[in-house]
Amino acid sequence: MPIPDLTGTVVIVTGAAGGLGSAMTLALIEAGASVAAIDLESNGRSMDALLAAAREHQAGKRVRPIWCDVRNPAQVATAVAEAVSAFGHIDGLVNNAGLGPVHHPDPKQPMLFYEVDVDTWKSRIDTNLTGPFIMARTVAPRLIARGRGKIVNVTTSYSTMVRETPYGPAKAGLEAATLIWSKDLASTGVTANVLIPGGMANTPMVPVEVAPDRDKLVQPEVMRAPIQWLMSRQSDGVTGKRFIGKEWDPRLDPNEAAQKVGKPAAW
Repeated sequence: MPIPDLTGTVVIVTGAAGGLGSAMTLALIEAGASVAAIDLESNGRSMDALLAAAREHQAGKRVRPIWCDVRNPAQVATAVAEAVSAFGHIDGLVNNAGLGPVHHPDPKQPMLFYEVDVDTWKSRIDTNLTGPFIMARTVAPRLIARGRGKIVNVTTSYSTMVRETPYGPAKAGLEAATLIWSKDLASTGVTANVLIPGGMANTPMVPVEVAPDRDKLVQPEVMRAPIQWLMSRQSDGVTGKRFIGKEWDPRLDPNEAAQKVGKPAAW
């Protein structure tokens, strides 16, 4: 099916340099959007690979790499201002940056909550929950002023939320926040939704020793069609929903595919 036309659309994607972020960034530029690709400077090699892929799509000028720690409000403010300076405005935000689950030394054993040290707990809460909040509170006023915009949060499967400490609680918090934000943004023209791959994804966040057979993992490409639709005008008015990438049928009209897989966010 034809993909949505995102020409003129400007999206900020955090954690853009690899994994799900790279797949979504490339999908957005393929549809005509411009992307402010936010990541940590330590991920420079992955960012170089992303920019090379963008150039292969003749879209190198539509990807602006920006180094930023989403946990740092000052850095976020600077990054958002740089995105506006580069592209003129912002239409959407994809909160994808995150730290993954803490794995037990024995991959077959779960990490018990009382085995997790406080710094590790804080690292997941700060990156996976507070970071998206800082990004959203910085971007939302600009979207509201334009009378439209999209916020998409990448959370995780419900089963993971109640299994993985501290990753699960952080993502559960972001899921709940998405629903709150959708209500707070009602009547502004700005929407807030959730997009997840729908299982353990084939990204560096999942170590090889945890999942040796990468073909059995959900591939990042399942995020492509949903993020294109979620950032398009076709999804105007759709808010407070969660979409599972692997359940999206790209053979269908995007509106029909979204209607089939869209469920209420949170609980």
